[in-house]
Amino acid sequence: MTSDKVRAHHLERKALLYVRQSSAHQVLHNRESSALQYAMRDRLTALGWSEIEVIDDDLGRSAAGSVQRAGFERMVAEVCLGKVGAVCAREVSRFARNSRDWQQLIEMCRVVDTVLIDQETVYAPRHSNDRLLLGLKGSLNEYELDLLRQRSLSARYEKARRGELVVSAPVGFVKAGDRYEKDPDLRVQEAIKLVFDKVQELGSARQALLWFHEHDLDLPVKQSNGDTTWRRPNYATIHRMIENPIYGGAYAYGKTTVASGYSANGVSVKIRRKVRTDWLALMPNIHEGYVSWERAEAIRAMVSSNVPISRHHGAPKDGNALLAGLIRCRRCGRKLTLRYSGIKHHIPRYSCSRGWMDNAEPRCIAFGGLRVDDAIENALLTVVGPGAVAAAVAAEKEAGQLRDQVREAFKRDLEAARYAADRAFRQYHAADPANRLVTGQLEARWNKALAHVAEIEGKIAAHDVAAPAVAIDHASLGLLASNLRALWSAPTTDARLKKRIVRTVIQEVVADIDDAAAEIVLVVHWIGGVHSEMRLPKRRRGQRNSTSADVIAAVRQFVLIANDNLIAGILNRNGLQTGNGNRWTRERVTSMRSNYRIPVFKPSEDGVEPWLNLSKAAKLLGIAPKTLRRAAEAGEIEALHPLPDGPWIFARAALTTSAAQSLTERARQNPKHSTGSHPDQQNLFASTT
Repeated sequence: MTSDKVRAHHLERKALLYVRQSSAHQVLHNRESSALQYAMRDRLTALGWSEIEVIDDDLGRSAAGSVQRAGFERMVAEVCLGKVGAVCAREVSRFARNSRDWQQLIEMCRVVDTVLIDQETVYAPRHSNDRLLLGLKGSLNEYELDLLRQRSLSARYEKARRGELVVSAPVGFVKAGDRYEKDPDLRVQEAIKLVFDKVQELGSARQALLWFHEHDLDLPVKQSNGDTTWRRPNYATIHRMIENPIYGGAYAYGKTTVASGYSANGVSVKIRRKVRTDWLALMPNIHEGYVSWERAEAIRAMVSSNVPISRHHGAPKDGNALLAGLIRCRRCGRKLTLRYSGIKHHIPRYSCSRGWMDNAEPRCIAFGGLRVDDAIENALLTVVGPGAVAAAVAAEKEAGQLRDQVREAFKRDLEAARYAADRAFRQYHAADPANRLVTGQLEARWNKALAHVAEIEGKIAAHDVAAPAVAIDHASLGLLASNLRALWSAPTTDARLKKRIVRTVIQEVVADIDDAAAEIVLVVHWIGGVHSEMRLPKRRRGQRNSTSADVIAAVRQFVLIANDNLIAGILNRNGLQTGNGNRWTRERVTSMRSNYRIPVFKPSEDGVEPWLNLSKAAKLLGIAPKTLRRAAEAGEIEALHPLPDGPWIFARAALTTSAAQSLTERARQNPKHSTGSHPDQQNLFASTT
């Protein structure tokens, strides 16, 4: 069998037989196709070639252009060197399924005058008709591949839309035909349930990860061969479980897309996740999940909101600021940034500085956070307080029903370890003792399994010692719930827990500053649509622990009649404290006066005091102190009374008025009103009132 297109100079060069299969599955199972391709060697021999080289480096590689083919590149290189008289394949589609490789091969064969041979005919690229025919065949080969791919993908997508396409099962599930079923291993089931419980309880995937690390608990992972193994968890393990809707009993398909690119290393493939609205299929309640679909979505939304972006609050952290991530500027709409100051870095300050940091815009507002947090706490406890007792009783009841999750996990690990040890013992016992090559390895496995059992038993014992069972007193629990404010302010209360409570009832807080009134204006958006406005006086820096204005006003009046030592006693008797919560002493009163520039009490040199206390004023009028006090309470005599349990202060000028003289005359004429003691009668104690 000869062809007029095969010339002598073609036969002088060698012929290349190109053999290719598109996938490893075809190489293993489509043996007949491989045999037919290798049989093309006989056709080359019949055409007159004696030197034939077979190139089968690309077995299991697609010709669509998505992967690099070393065999095809070697064939093209040989053609370019002019060493090849013919390239042969069973069908020309074996050479290439994309225009780039196909046109490159045709052009090189035309330049060096190399013919192409398949089972049907011989093509000479230097002939215009053959080159046209090869171009058409190349386009048809590429189109055929795309058509087959589109048909298969359409059938695949249609099956996925019905929820019947099960490609692979994540850890915790197994494939049962066209649906998912839970892994029959109870240890795996309980571990996955524990992941969702801890994420919901602690509020973030990272805190759940730290909890698993703290208690040295492992989680199941599925290997590439489908087996389940146990290892120390990482963040990706927990986050994948939270994001995967299959654990909520839903079927999902089309969550990712493949993006191909080219780099110096060749073709690169990247897998990118699509937004949920672009998924091909999402059908809840298709199979049994580890949590309900509603709970799975709530946990996923909570974890997603932990990302501190504009529309999310961010995860609660350990800082003392109660409104971190919740408070927004009313003027520009941005979230307020937070920083801590003070010696211990525990005093929060909210400021709208994001525009200044990002775009060099002027700062909007800034204010101290302690007063704002206190106001939000009072409003929150007022709202939550009525249900605190009922919530505490319900929480105690739920806690009594819950098992010790850590100990239960250790017990499941112990049961699995004991099974592994028993299995190793049975293998060792069944072996021939004389065959030490086998029994030695089995004995080592048995000892390793026993050591693992002992290790888990030690963990359980250590856990029982570290966390003994505590009996909860219902009466004390109810008392503690009724005093919710003390529980909230306790140093042992976790700041993250308080922030989670705040975010449960408050959606957002919008803040502004009324410069004219020197007030901080807070608009609280409560969950449920209710809004409330708060106005707080804006303090200057350093006024958080300053002395109360009422105390300062009282001291300004007390210095008219009393020294610092007496003033300290009066303030303590009225239960007043310093700005730092301390009792008053003479030194602290002196320091406070010096700070606010209040003059010290100085007795008059001539003995005529312009201001008198109650006893001295009554003695001056010649009436009983009780009579004068009643008149002052009734407003008949002008007097100062700064504190309820403190002295009365009278101006000497007010005691010389006609009202004072009338009071004196009336007291002396009315026998029901005592006029005071005898002028010569003395008292053992100096009076301050």
